[in-house]
Amino acid sequence: MTEAHVRAAFRSQARACGRLGSPLMERLLAGLADGLRPGSPVADRVLGWQGEAGPAGDAVPLRLAGGLHALILTGADAALATAYRRGAPVAEALAALDRHAAYLMDWLDQPPQTNEVRRSAALVAAGHEIAARFGLPLELSELGCSAGLNLLWDRCRLTLPGEARGAGPILLHPDWDGPLPPSVPFAIAGRAGVDLNPLDPVADRLRLLAYLWPDQPDRAERTEAALVEVAHLRPVLTRGDAADWLQRRLAGPLPGRVHVVFHTIAWQYFPPATQARCTAALEAAGARATEAAPLAHLALEADGQADGAALTLRMWPGGELAALGRVCFHGRWVRWAGTG
Repeated sequence: MTEAHVRAAFRSQARACGRLGSPLMERLLAGLADGLRPGSPVADRVLGWQGEAGPAGDAVPLRLAGGLHALILTGADAALATAYRRGAPVAEALAALDRHAAYLMDWLDQPPQTNEVRRSAALVAAGHEIAARFGLPLELSELGCSAGLNLLWDRCRLTLPGEARGAGPILLHPDWDGPLPPSVPFAIAGRAGVDLNPLDPVADRLRLLAYLWPDQPDRAERTEAALVEVAHLRPVLTRGDAADWLQRRLAGPLPGRVHVVFHTIAWQYFPPATQARCTAALEAAGARATEAAPLAHLALEADGQADGAALTLRMWPGGELAALGRVCFHGRWVRWAGTG
């Protein structure tokens, strides 16, 4: 990738951060796009990045921004923290590349794992739809689970127009447009996930918080609450290939439970072969599904449209597919259609 393409990736990510409500990140990444100069270890590595640097690839701007934020969270750079508080981060961020070169090079090695908790607003609403359809407890299987924070559907309290669902400590307040999901409650019978690099809610706490954006403290509060809950529940998170794991998870029916396979902004990062094998596993399990052991596939994924991500739900037996609505990538708003 050329230097020009890398700088364009920073500008593209800056615009995306602005659209998602972070003017600080927009200024930071736009400033780095213009201000990075060859001649230092971090700048040389970034500008000479091998591979796709943008959001659909290696997300290099967010890797670097996560490392810079970690310097602030750990108290390692007071000048950088002051610049962030003042809303003028660029000059100190550029200086920090030299002050903390080795530290930031380590952050460039790791892809971001945001594990955005607000996406659970749409998942919880879908849980009510699934409960209304089958009237059975849910068994959750998440593909691309990171630290498993979005496996905590039953630990969320979802505020909807005129009412709330659930009574958990993780508070979700999306801007809601559309009808309300069914008020049928759901219960979680089991939960597990798979990731190429699952994160530990205790050991990897700094990494999970650093990828959040510094001028959005509400995201940090929700993530902190979710980290406490997931550290207590300790769902089984497996390191490995999503397709291999899913084939094992779907090998036999689960009588008396709805097996809900779901993923949020993860599918696009799976290799085509993994996508094909996951789809085949779901189709095969769907063909075996019964009313006593049903299957659901819930996906919150980008579909090329500008207004957020598509939320879809397919349920077996029958295999009917519902477009439940559209959701902000960070879960700030939900445009709900439901199953109709």
